[in-house]
Amino acid sequence: MSREASVAELIAASDPAAARNALGGVTVQTPTIACDDLAEIAGGPVVLKAECLQRTGSFKLRGALNKVAALGERASGGLVTASAGNHGRAVAYAARAVGVPCDVFMPRDAPVSKVAAVERLGARVELVGASVEEALELAAERAQRGGPALVHPFDDLDVITGQGTVARELLEDVPDLARVVVPVGGGGLASGVGIALRQAGVRAELIGVQARACAPYAQMLGAPASPSRAGYEPSPGATIADGVAIKRPGRLTLPLLRELIDRLETVTEDEIADAVVLLADSAKLVAEGAGAVAAAAVLSGRLGPVDGPTAVVVSGGNVDSGLLAELLRRHETGEGRRVRIFTRVPDRPGGLAELLNLVAGARANLVSLEHVREAVPLRVRETGVELTLETRGPTHTEEVLTTLTAAGYELSLE
Repeated sequence: MSREASVAELIAASDPAAARNALGGVTVQTPTIACDDLAEIAGGPVVLKAECLQRTGSFKLRGALNKVAALGERASGGLVTASAGNHGRAVAYAARAVGVPCDVFMPRDAPVSKVAAVERLGARVELVGASVEEALELAAERAQRGGPALVHPFDDLDVITGQGTVARELLEDVPDLARVVVPVGGGGLASGVGIALRQAGVRAELIGVQARACAPYAQMLGAPASPSRAGYEPSPGATIADGVAIKRPGRLTLPLLRELIDRLETVTEDEIADAVVLLADSAKLVAEGAGAVAAAAVLSGRLGPVDGPTAVVVSGGNVDSGLLAELLRRHETGEGRRVRIFTRVPDRPGGLAELLNLVAGARANLVSLEHVREAVPLRVRETGVELTLETRGPTHTEEVLTTLTAAGYELSLE
């Protein structure tokens, strides 16, 4: 059978309408939210499909529920899967909903918060291997020995079809869609969205987006090679978008995406980080790295204009709180709203207070202060201090520095 024929059969066998019924009211119809900041860059309306607000925090619950429905009685022996986090959480939720046991194989370096979230849903977690691929091999072996049914993270038509319900909801909210931008990890979401658009007769452009640090589809689908990727062996953990860090395309999803997507883009780590911050600032959405890659592609300005609305799928929001705080601090520094200063003060009562009074008078906010008495040149009865300050922006920062310099402080910026 030819590749074209097999793809046609896969598309014909997919039933997004039935999949939506299989969700059984467990999922929520996530909102589409207008984003003016991205619209300015895109040159037309942009809406965000906020799957980060889905139960379990990502779109993955859709595919898991549809797979469980398709398994029927075969699910009674339990479920087994492999995941970096979001898919495992979704399968655990689906297993709890139908009252069956669930085993989730996760890479050893899976985020602690995602492991804990899976365990809270009653699943048994096994930390194995250095990647999702290695964990998946072990999960498949468990299923082959009998007992639990395997729920593949993306390379399964029932899972793919379940993810396609995202597109059906989008078309209800934005019937005149001109473009849909989706993240691509294993390719299940992009394949499901593409199938749903094709079956609905909608000619919207479908753009897939991968993290450049781990983009196996890029070369296979003919995307231009990036100099920064040359000779690079992708590996999970090399990107903050760990949810899309898949080394190899799927057996089903690769031919489907060859047929269905119009274009594949890759985005850098800096672009992903900026998108996470923009979504938090502009849309008040908390997105993980993988959930923000589609927004990062629009934010990059490389997509170009389109005649009509663009929908951006924000696919997940299960971000580690420490990483989110780091990205927000990084953004403030880049925008000139956070500055670190080293200076020296007299080592006597009131010496530090004089400096801090000047900072307060300049209306800067002191974030942290550290005494530095070693490994820096200091005069007798003098101590070094390192200040981290928040300001209103570059102009205000310059005013604060001018105030301190005028008072006689020698400043070093770090």
